[in-house]
Amino acid sequence: MNAPTIVIGAGIIGLSIAATLRKRGAPVLLLDAGAVCGGASWGNAGHIATEQVYPVADPSLLKKLPAMLLNPLGPLRLDWRYLPKLLPWAWHAVLNMRPQHFQKNHQALLALNSRCLADWQQFAREWRLAPWLQIQGSLLVCEQDATADALQKHGRTLNALGVENQWLSAEALHEREPGLAANQSGGLFYPHTGHIVNLDALTQTLKTAFTGMGGRLQEYCTVYQAHINADGGLTLLTGQGMMQAAKVVLAAGAFSKTLAQQLTGINVPLDTERGYHLMLPAEQGRLKIPVSSADRRFIMTPMTNGLRLAGTVEYAGLRAPPNMARARKLLPLAEGMLAQPLDADGASEWMGCRPTTADSLPVIDRSGNVLLAFGHQHLGLTQAATTAAAIAALYFDEPPPHDLRPFRLNRFAG
Repeated sequence: MNAPTIVIGAGIIGLSIAATLRKRGAPVLLLDAGAVCGGASWGNAGHIATEQVYPVADPSLLKKLPAMLLNPLGPLRLDWRYLPKLLPWAWHAVLNMRPQHFQKNHQALLALNSRCLADWQQFAREWRLAPWLQIQGSLLVCEQDATADALQKHGRTLNALGVENQWLSAEALHEREPGLAANQSGGLFYPHTGHIVNLDALTQTLKTAFTGMGGRLQEYCTVYQAHINADGGLTLLTGQGMMQAAKVVLAAGAFSKTLAQQLTGINVPLDTERGYHLMLPAEQGRLKIPVSSADRRFIMTPMTNGLRLAGTVEYAGLRAPPNMARARKLLPLAEGMLAQPLDADGASEWMGCRPTTADSLPVIDRSGNVLLAFGHQHLGLTQAATTAAAIAALYFDEPPPHDLRPFRLNRFAG
């Protein structure tokens, strides 16, 4: 099977890129090792998290690491058997915690995220996704006095950066979200954030639009190897045989590392932060907007098919079996924040792999006939529409809609 353009990876990033390119006339074949948006794009928290403008590799976490790592069901877990493979990424992550690097990465995330809500709104209008995109804001709440002080300071810092937020007292918080328990003493309200109320419906609508325009799709097709031919074309070895393409877009998320090295020669410090969710289908109308806990370090997102409890970070690689006790742990965390017990009847558990570079910035770039769009960490959904617009500009040799220098692949060269 041959195609002028092959997009590797049909998560929300790859699917958005494929649809954007096809609408502009590019013949596109979209490949995925599983189902379209069947991984982290299906199981994420659904939060358009434009307020998250600081790198994952935050030096303030270093002093908390020992206690967090010793708790097997805590918000952060390291599988010690995976440590030797994680060490190169971890070393680069520590280097990126140095003040100059941390600030540079923070500024890049701030600039990128500042575009994302408007881009999502335009993208939703273009692809008729508006029924599933709600822009009603989100909350970051607390229950400890020390956390409240830290959150108010954080809020002031964000406001100075242009990330609008408002501190809510306990009374104002419970007026906005009456379902919260009395122990929730206040929080930050972010008005310019949103959430997807039905990820499956949204992605299926986009998939149908892509194929309806003549886009080709091959699910359950793993790409094992890729190389550049002497004429500049590309050859892929897949589970469905050899494929030839004039251009390739690599958007395989956490599975992009090996293919990126084969296609560009650069070893990207990319690893996966495995995340979990617990879906409660019997819980309808408990909350109005996403609520994150600064103390308990997880998020609750109201969706049309229930309440999604999501969060945790686990470093265990791409192949280790899931530890669903981490998903089940989210239920008592949530119940401790809510005024009434949750109905867990029919609850389902999930684990997926988030692709995180050592500097917390995605790769959005072009190298010859290879375009790269991966490494969006917790912000893949948030940055999907913005990334699709940038890749389309690179594909058609147009000026990019924003500065892509911080996201170039060559930052990892040498």
